[in-house]
Amino acid sequence: MKISSKGRYGLRAMVDLALNANDGHVALYSIAERQGISLNYLEQVFSALKKAGLVRSIKGAQGGYVLGESPANLKVGTILRALEGQLSVVDERTENREASDIGIQYCIKVNVWDKMNECINSLVDSITLEDLVENHKKMIGTTSSMYYI
Repeated sequence: MKISSKGRYGLRAMVDLALNANDGHVALYSIAERQGISLNYLEQVFSALKKAGLVRSIKGAQGGYVLGESPANLKVGTILRALEGQLSVVDERTENREASDIGIQYCIKVNVWDKMNECINSLVDSITLEDLVENHKKMIGTTSSMYYI
């Protein structure tokens, strides 16, 4: 399995949107500029995200996008599946279906491919958009610490 640029850029754009929304909307061109992504390509990505209900658009001169729900409720897996389809290491439709190999194929499917898929899906479904935002803030040193006196 390889995540396409649509998935990679889409996830980056969603983190950017979550970071910069500040209880308001964010213009797509500003995300494109900050992330170094073509505006036309980002429009296609956001069309898929909007169709999946992960973002909402606000029309008008001061329009833009807002998250469809709280970053704490948006899983990385949900975002990637909206952009990539099912996350699977092997496309079983392209597997060789020769009768002599069917037993071996099934054995490999159950013991390798299915287990890899389970691990990948478990991982991406355990990370929220909020987790990525918080980790990004920590990495660049912008988390606010509370001090008590």
